[in-house]
This record gives sequence, C-alpha cells and structure tokens, in this order.
Amino acid sequence: MKINKKRCRWVNLDNENYVKYHDHVWGQATHDDKELFEMLVLESFQAGLSWECILNKQQSFQDAFDQFDVIAVSHYTHEKVEVLMQDASIVRNRRKILATIQNAKVFQDIQKEYGTFDAYIWKFTDGKTIYEPDQGSSDLSKQISKDLKKRGMNFVGETIIYSYLQAIGVLDCHEPECYLYQK
Repeated sequence: MKINKKRCRWVNLDNENYVKYHDHVWGQATHDDKELFEMLVLESFQAGLSWECILNKQQSFQDAFDQFDVIAVSHYTHEKVEVLMQDASIVRNRRKILATIQNAKVFQDIQKEYGTFDAYIWKFTDGKTIYEPDQGSSDLSKQISKDLKKRGMNFVGETIIYSYLQAIGVLDCHEPECYLYQK
C-alpha cells in the first residue's frame, strides 16, 4: 500500500522531477560550490517563468553550460553565446545568458575573496538555516541581492535571491502541512 506524503501546495505531484526536487533539494542545506553555482544560474533563468519549466530543462541546462563548470562558463565567447541562443532545449534569452557569463566571473571573484562561494553565502546567517513561511522576499534576500549587484552580478534581484536561498537551504520554507516542515 502506497502512502502519499503531504507536501507543500506548490508541488505538482504529477511531475516526478518536481516531487524529487521538493523532497531532496528544496530547503536542504547545500555547501558544494558547483551546486551553488548551478542553482544560481537556474534561478536567474527562472525570472518571468515557472520553476517547473526550468526544472524540466535542468539536464539540458547542464549539458549546454558545461555541467555548470564556473571556469568554463566565465570564458564563454560571443560564438558560444550564439550557439546557446540556437539551443531550443534551454531558455534562449540573450540577457540571461550574458548575465550567466558575468555572474560566473563574479562568482569566482567571491571564491577568491572567501575561499569558497559557500563561505560567502552562508556567512549571512552564520551558517544556520532560517525557518520561515514563504514570503517572496525578505530583508536577507534584499541584503544579499544588493551585495551581489554591487559586485557586478545580474539577474539577482531580491525575489530571485529569495528563491535561490530556498533552493540551497539557507531558507527552509516548507508549509506546516508538509511532511518536511520543521518548527
């Protein structure tokens, strides 16, 4: 007998990838710089779209962006941008592609300054996950967004960063009815 677990209302239970994302990624503390870069890229591409759309294209994004190798992405040329613009398996938005390249450079600058991007992003909460209801943005996402923009990143507004913080587990916003909810 299969027992269905209660999940956050936003999860499309008919999409196995979405359920796996909710159950094993969203709200789980992430400390690997490669994963942190990947989620930053994916969240920036989500702007104006649904997360489910981006999640369904995650493998295509990985293939198109060299498995999110931050060094490789930071060296993308105009020619590579044009190849990406022709790739129907990803979101073909020139501004977001160019932002990804720029953000890869800034990501590396942050790694040089802090040792890892992980050390940078988690310093804002002293390494602790914050439990709160989903708000869309917060003082924390505003602070980090402002800092990343000051450093030269693009497509890192406070709403995108709020979603990013949820994706990497800095914020845990599981709903009270969800089996992953923690008080």
